[in-house]
Amino acid sequence: MPKEGKGTDLVFKAMADPNRRKVLDLLFSKNGQTLGQLCEELEMQRQSATQHIEILINANLITVIWKGREKLHFINPVPIYEVYERWVRKFEENRLGFMHDLKKQLEGENHGTT
Repeated sequence: MPKEGKGTDLVFKAMADPNRRKVLDLLFSKNGQTLGQLCEELEMQRQSATQHIEILINANLITVIWKGREKLHFINPVPIYEVYERWVRKFEENRLGFMHDLKKQLEGENHGTT
């Protein structure tokens, strides 16, 4: 069983806030945005948006790249994938296995056995 880490805690805490999830959605739809571009879509002051983005950066959900004088924000999907692998995938596999077995049973592939 994988151990929980501080990184996973940061990811869950960062994604718990709807404003931060909106930032991730904005970057998913158009990656590489400046703070100004993000603020145009967020219903908050620039200072509040900066605080939310810093939390996402600390959780490694956003990466910053400087292009000249512009600070561009990019989504980093790796921590989300790690959460998926740890917390979602194993439940999907059970459900899909059940659905497969049910399909076989309903179609009579088990010849009346369960």
